[in-house]
Amino acid sequence: MLFRFFLALGLGLPLARAAAANHLLRVDAGQHERSGTPVKFPLPNADQAHWQLTDPGGKAVAIQTDGLGSASFIVGKLAAFQTAVYKLSPTAKPTHANVVSLVKQNGKLQITIDDKTVLHYQAEKSELPRDDLEPIYHRGGYIHPVLTPSGTVITDDYPHNHKHHHGIWFPWTNTIFEGRKPDFWNMGKGTGTVEFTGFHSRWSGPVHAGFSSSHQFVDLIAKPKKVALTEEWRVQVYATGKAYYLFELESLQRCAGDSKIQFPQYRYGGLGFRGHGDWDGKENCFYLTANGESDRIKGHATRARWCHVGGRTGGKLGGIGVLCHPGNFRFPQPMRIHPSEPFFNFAPSQTGEWEIKPGEEYVSRYRFVVTDGKPDAALLERLWRDYAHPPRVEVYAAE
Repeated sequence: MLFRFFLALGLGLPLARAAAANHLLRVDAGQHERSGTPVKFPLPNADQAHWQLTDPGGKAVAIQTDGLGSASFIVGKLAAFQTAVYKLSPTAKPTHANVVSLVKQNGKLQITIDDKTVLHYQAEKSELPRDDLEPIYHRGGYIHPVLTPSGTVITDDYPHNHKHHHGIWFPWTNTIFEGRKPDFWNMGKGTGTVEFTGFHSRWSGPVHAGFSSSHQFVDLIAKPKKVALTEEWRVQVYATGKAYYLFELESLQRCAGDSKIQFPQYRYGGLGFRGHGDWDGKENCFYLTANGESDRIKGHATRARWCHVGGRTGGKLGGIGVLCHPGNFRFPQPMRIHPSEPFFNFAPSQTGEWEIKPGEEYVSRYRFVVTDGKPDAALLERLWRDYAHPPRVEVYAAE
């Protein structure tokens, strides 16, 4: 079973590679309204480093190239079934300064928008924050803290009642590898762990900032210990405005050798989110799924395209919407919603056993929407549609 997901840019039309002085870029909204929508498209000349983008009203729009022949920008507003034609011209230098910035410090990355922190990625193993934490819980390769636009922290790290939880992280729980059963989630068992192994790239820009990193899933039962899976993360934070923060995580997992890894049916494991410690308890943590379910007990073990988790931190209400891409395995994925703690998990193993075989790629993609205040179902639904069904883009030479 092959779990490769091909990233659909919604483009479809071949481009002439010959450079031209000017090109036109036509954005078709399709059947959905667009607002603050990230768009990616192939450039007409991959050798041209810098480009200028001008909207239909003559205003310069921030554009960012990736060095691989593609560029990104943010569509402002576009009604359903409407099209907009932009002018794309080569230029000698960038037209806009960096808005989204990434810096590395003390074993972690910090990503900011206009100097306001959006999130940290804990690359190397973090310092243990309390004396009650045994060395076996030492962990890196996760996102924490995540902050709202007002600066409120909404994630937790090494919580007292689940020491192995870390902001946003991605381990598997119930596994079979070469006849052994390493648990990469419950680190206190000492049977498995996930380790950060390095960076592939890091960048800042006027449209987005992000990084690509690698992890490995280590079977600690094997003597000597053995790597079962390798993983690549790509995290990208967009400059979509001040009302909310928007970022994406893509995980690509492969067997590390010639042995497959099996996942028996289990209630949790995979992408997880741990809310702030102030959200602990039933009265201060709130859920809302794309199905309209706000009861955490009824929402558990259901399947939905997105789920919002929120709570009050120091009296301030904020939260995060976790949006599941339709290309993900077993979409819409089943959810683990904890009955009393601020924990959420998209858990494909809930619906039955599965496996990753050598030579296959297991790709998972999620988008996160971080807000202050109560969940906005209309906003989350619109941003999920942008993610699942992006605008169509056509680039052609100007006459």
